[in-house]
Amino acid sequence: MSGPGGVGKDTIVGRLLERDPRLWPSRSWTTRPQRVGEPEGAYTFVDRATFEREVAAGGFLEWAEYLGNLYGTPVPDPPPGRDIVLVIEVQGARQVLERVPGAVMVLVVPPSRPDQRARLEGRGDSPGQVARRVAKAEEEETEGRRLAHHVVVNDDLERAVAEVAGILASHRPHPEGA
Repeated sequence: MSGPGGVGKDTIVGRLLERDPRLWPSRSWTTRPQRVGEPEGAYTFVDRATFEREVAAGGFLEWAEYLGNLYGTPVPDPPPGRDIVLVIEVQGARQVLERVPGAVMVLVVPPSRPDQRARLEGRGDSPGQVARRVAKAEEEETEGRRLAHHVVVNDDLERAVAEVAGILASHRPHPEGA
């Protein structure tokens, strides 16, 4: 799952994880500081040197620099029978699609830029961060739409969660006779 900051990717994935025991979340690493009120387990927060050592060791499935911070997904090792869910930047999605045959990309977009701005402000991003993320969003959406198998507008959370759940179901193998 990818999309600009503030579109609700983590919220959608959180709801999906509550409902679907076959999903396995991958926890990304980042060099950005933890936001006030952000759960400890939202990311593995590391300094730049630690992140760069992991890159050099080949420890990431994908990684990218985004607005001055590094983000990356460790090479996943899910339990058998589980589908991996990644919440990643568009740059990372491109890398995953190149490296993982059969990966499915869902792009989540906001209903409008003012809605995106309000969500970013509501989660505690600084005014400067909000401005940078909103400015970057147009570019991310353009690239994301080129890469995505599916685009979901998060204008209503429950509807968006149901839509993504349906997308997941459509890409899973169906038992014989079903």
